Amino acid sequence: MTTLKLYNSLTRAKEDFAPIDPTDVRMYVCGPTVYDRAHIGNARPVIIFDLLFRLLRQTYGEDAVTYVRNITDVDDKINARAAERGITIRELTEATAAGFHQDVADLGCLSPTHEPRATDYICRGADELDMIKVVERLIAGGHAYAADGHVLFDVASMPAYGKLARRSLDEMEAGARVEVASYKKGPMDFVLWKPSKEGEPAWESPWGQGRPGWHLECSAMSAALLGEVFDIHGGGIDLIFPHHENEIAQSTCCFGHDRMANVWMHNGFLQVEGEKMAKSAGNFVTIREILNDWPGDVARLAMYSAHYRQPINWTLKSLQEAERTLAGWFEAAASEADARPAPGVVEALADDLNTPKMIAEIHRLKSEGGRKALAGTLKFLGFRPEVFADWRAANAPELAISEAEIERLIDARLAARREKNFAEADRIRDELLAQGVVLKDGAGGTVWEAAR
Repeated sequence: MTTLKLYNSLTRAKEDFAPIDPTDVRMYVCGPTVYDRAHIGNARPVIIFDLLFRLLRQTYGEDAVTYVRNITDVDDKINARAAERGITIRELTEATAAGFHQDVADLGCLSPTHEPRATDYICRGADELDMIKVVERLIAGGHAYAADGHVLFDVASMPAYGKLARRSLDEMEAGARVEVASYKKGPMDFVLWKPSKEGEPAWESPWGQGRPGWHLECSAMSAALLGEVFDIHGGGIDLIFPHHENEIAQSTCCFGHDRMANVWMHNGFLQVEGEKMAKSAGNFVTIREILNDWPGDVARLAMYSAHYRQPINWTLKSLQEAERTLAGWFEAAASEADARPAPGVVEALADDLNTPKMIAEIHRLKSEGGRKALAGTLKFLGFRPEVFADWRAANAPELAISEAEIERLIDARLAARREKNFAEADRIRDELLAQGVVLKDGAGGTVWEAAR
């Protein structure tokens, strides 16, 4: 079995991955808040942790991996957006979640094993873990307190707070947007439960009608579905503080363990054409806007061009290059695939998801003529030749020259090459290129395709 090495944000080191139970490898990844269409930055963790899911299944067995990705469907942004559109919160979250599911399916990502919604884990049966029970246990353990209709986590009760972010309390307070409130014991104390405003969703609790704080849901849902301590917790680097720091505080203090997850993984930021993505900058791009112009496989390959822990610059050029690369891979792959991916590709991914090395290995397979191994590798990675071919056919540019004329010029070029008249052969090639036709010479002869 290949040994996986994963970079652990908690220890700041690349480590050999040793699951708690190799027959039940458990991973939790923070999912979307469903108030609007997901943007291309949101696609990065979806694509990266889908790749890790595939690698874990390949290593330990398809039935030996449990992947949980949550949906946040109770949040201030959701309330505000529903009011802005004049629709119910349920209407907004259902429509937005459906759009997210379509986006990730079109990206070619596998469905997670479980996709819990926050509202389903606020108050459950007497013997089922939920958010209210987590809060009650934190209060009983001296780690939380009720005040003015709120329940807050007492950060001072946890000496190890800040271990993931590696910041002191003073540093965290200075760098955070700390809400000043008279009912808080300490400035860094964060909300576990709060009263609902008029018109907002509300649930009965020992502290009055209200709703949970954002951080609470992941602690309750991960423990309910994966256990109090599990193998891998993932998300974007922006979630390290305060979200993941607060999750660790809640979970460790509630359940009495020294950790919540053994490995913490975080993907780097995404820029668009070299700039931070923002609506004010006019470069805010949703996943759906990308998929309106490109097939999901192209977007996924473009996302693999940089190592997941590094920043990535999302550009039109990167999409164009990914399309050309995929076209070459699919053209070289056999119609029948090996049952398993090429060992070199698995080894590259086992080195902390080294996707640039993975791409280099696939190029090597192509150049060495490993057609069945190439096909098996592309299948393992979830690339879909039929979807890609359909998109290319539907988006083929119109040519200013007939196919009969193209074939005539190809024959004339071949004749010129046989006569060693390379200048004429090059002239014909350039003439075709000027009319949108690209020639490709290979062992089987010359083929052509429309330039893109």
